[in-house]
Amino acid sequence: MRKARRSYGDRVFDFIVYILLVIITLVTFFPILYIVAGSFASVKELALNRFLLIPKEPTLDAYKYIFSTSTLMRSMRVTVMVTIAGTIVNLVMTCLMAYPLSRKELPGRRHLMYAVTFTLVFSGGMIPTYLVVNGLGLIDSYASLILPGAISSFNLVLVKNFFQEIPQDLIDSAKIDGCNEAGVLAKIVLPLSKPALATFTMFYAVGHWNTFLTALLYLNDSRKWTIQVLLRQIVILAQGGIGDEASMGMEFVIPSQSVKMAVIVVATMPIVLFYPFMQKYFEKGVMVGSIKG
Repeated sequence: MRKARRSYGDRVFDFIVYILLVIITLVTFFPILYIVAGSFASVKELALNRFLLIPKEPTLDAYKYIFSTSTLMRSMRVTVMVTIAGTIVNLVMTCLMAYPLSRKELPGRRHLMYAVTFTLVFSGGMIPTYLVVNGLGLIDSYASLILPGAISSFNLVLVKNFFQEIPQDLIDSAKIDGCNEAGVLAKIVLPLSKPALATFTMFYAVGHWNTFLTALLYLNDSRKWTIQVLLRQIVILAQGGIGDEASMGMEFVIPSQSVKMAVIVVATMPIVLFYPFMQKYFEKGVMVGSIKG
């Protein structure tokens, strides 16, 4: 069967779309390449080139500089720990709340959904949230980065909708075989929801990895800083020529711009490498969960 011949207007439209996509790709790619190249650039190249894409004299001085102290690795360990622990808490709490809300026989289900939806539009704000965290004694603890955002209302709604897509016959069969609600959730619902769980694992993990404002507000001890807060501190010091080596434990001085770029690369690379393994679940996990309300 021959394909229908596409009109001239359709081909022109496709050509314009492809050109726009190429431009957007380049606009997105070049800043990343600039950051990576700048982190390997030498003193001379950074001084002579305002926009460097391929360093002619690559050097590892910037990375030696930031790894010459335990500060960066300590912040990386803190960020990894908070990301793993926070993501586990997020998934457990979200699933435990999403499953009951997905069952139409739950008493007061409509009112609970109204309460969840209300938080999508209105929130307590930064100061009331800080007062609550302080009142619970969570200031300067890692729990302050995890517990206040244990459940995302937006993700909760999507996971709840995904659970509703599971055929009721499977749930009824499990109950006939003697499963209680916890057994249905563990043996039927969660195994069938792997795409959704993988998707929201990535969403929650990226959120924790990029934690900045909450860490800045709640963590007073610099030894507990996450990598994003440390990056901010390095940028501030770099703007002054990185003259305060004592505060960062650094041993030698190199161009400030290289340091900033190297830290950005180190802080971004783990989550960038993790993303491709989860990407295949995104479309199925999010789109299926957004079909029904």
